[in-house]
Amino acid sequence: MGNDLGDIYRDYIHCLNRQDWERLGQFVDDDVIHNDRPLGLSGYRDMLVGNFSDIPDLRFSIDLLVVDPPHVVSRLLFECSPRAEFLGLPVNGRRVSFSENVFYRFRDGKIVQVWSIVDKAAIEAQL
Repeated sequence: MGNDLGDIYRDYIHCLNRQDWERLGQFVDDDVIHNDRPLGLSGYRDMLVGNFSDIPDLRFSIDLLVVDPPHVVSRLLFECSPRAEFLGLPVNGRRVSFSENVFYRFRDGKIVQVWSIVDKAAIEAQL
């Protein structure tokens, strides 16, 4: 199950990078919760679509991946240029590098809960 969950997660990241929103439901549960907010699949998809709209060059890159079923922990790296404000910071098109630590809980091969922490201090230091 551990390796399978790692493969599912990698496929999920590929889905995000392709912005293949039609396939998102293969990886994310209909009742997904993000940072203790029940978004559901459509709200989660809207959040991601908004991220790509705000950050046209957004790309998810796995730096670290730990699989301990039913959990997956990942450190994602980003190098991108948010169009305007990002996390309340005036990035305004400047290229920034930062990481995000994300904890996922899976059930039946789908993400049911996500806890996400972005390294805002890294962005602040670059501005």
